[in-house]
Amino acid sequence: MDSIYILLNIVVLLALIGLLIWMQKKHFSFTKRVFTGLGTGIVLGALLQLIYGTGSEVLTETTEWYSIVGRGYISFLMMIVVPIVMVSIIQSIINLEKTAELGKMSAWIIGILISTTMVAALIGIGTAVVFDLNAEQIEMGQAESERATSLETRLGEVEEQSTPQRILNFIPANIFLDMTGERPTSVIAIVIFSIIVGIAVLGIRRKNPEQAEMFTKMVNAVYAVVMRIVTLVLRLTPFGILALMANTVASTNFAGILELGKFVIASYVALLIMFILHLVLVGAFGLNPLTYLRKAIPVLGFAFTSRSSAGTIPLNIQAQKNSLGVEQGVANMSASFGATMGQNGCAGIYPAMLAVMIAPSLDINPLSPGFIIQLVLIIGISSFGVAGVGGGATFAAIIVLSSMGMPVALAGLLISIEAFIDMGRTALNVNGSMVSGTLTSRILKNLNLKKFNDKNAIEENVSL
Repeated sequence: MDSIYILLNIVVLLALIGLLIWMQKKHFSFTKRVFTGLGTGIVLGALLQLIYGTGSEVLTETTEWYSIVGRGYISFLMMIVVPIVMVSIIQSIINLEKTAELGKMSAWIIGILISTTMVAALIGIGTAVVFDLNAEQIEMGQAESERATSLETRLGEVEEQSTPQRILNFIPANIFLDMTGERPTSVIAIVIFSIIVGIAVLGIRRKNPEQAEMFTKMVNAVYAVVMRIVTLVLRLTPFGILALMANTVASTNFAGILELGKFVIASYVALLIMFILHLVLVGAFGLNPLTYLRKAIPVLGFAFTSRSSAGTIPLNIQAQKNSLGVEQGVANMSASFGATMGQNGCAGIYPAMLAVMIAPSLDINPLSPGFIIQLVLIIGISSFGVAGVGGGATFAAIIVLSSMGMPVALAGLLISIEAFIDMGRTALNVNGSMVSGTLTSRILKNLNLKKFNDKNAIEENVSL
């Protein structure tokens, strides 16, 4: 009997995919198709949980089948991360007139990412204080206890590695190993290797222009093929979001969310405030925040459902370059760096809120200037030092809390709502990388304002 219900659930998903295909054939906008996938995924997931109940065998097997579409889409995106990052950055650099431009570009992108993360930490502190969050308000069950123990064990591994050692891990010792994504810092290592290759080509161009020209043609040819693959994969975005959202909602522990509702609300208030601040920054540089938001929403929708900053890199680059008018090199750099450092949600707001919650139990005043300054500085350093490390927000929290001399077990008590909050954090992280790219391109005066203000740019370039 269960197999019949599972088959029925699969048929429902296929029917919704058919709807999205029909919308594509009828030339509905990319944004409308993305949000149709998002909305129908939420409804489908809610119905599945309501009908079968959390943890039921039918629901478990159904989500496994749905994962073929959802997680399969993320796998396709991860497949093209390395090629697009490597080829895009090499091509961007060999098209630069001066290597000095590379330094300015990187400095602005990294500076914006890190500084906004420190501001996000202040927002996290303020929100935790306003909502009067306290570690003692959270009860520990068996799952939370096991998670806390796991984090304590992981802390021992983290403490063995200093910040300089973590930064040293960025340097690629074996680029072929990093191409497999074996290391947590593989993406940033690939970025560094690609920069070195690009600079080397600029040097060859001065001495052997013919060889440099031959290499440039090869890179341009490979780039064209890679971008075509990117376009083909991105066409699957509405389908991927549909399945991912259905699985997420169907598997969400709503009882846990209600139990920790105060922390959930506080977290999303902090994320929303930081998101608004991003839009204010866009406006402060003479750009229309609503235009930016309209073009960024499809990317943020995928980031929200997938909870993967790295997986969002291809869509991020496409949207920046083709919809927002960001210069190609800046778009490549900001998307790559933004997935591996200065993450406003995971490395900024989350660790700050946890630190404020724990402080009173250690007789520390979370509003004392000394505490706030120390916490913000540590978060700023950690957001760079733990760049690209797997585990995201949890790992960042371990680093920050241990550096502040605080117990890390609290992060384990929030396991029941981790996925729900992580969706918002990931969307904010990705938005931070897009803002850094847009502002950097604006500062360097290579932002295509005509494309930025073109309402149809998102239709022409992201969806086709």
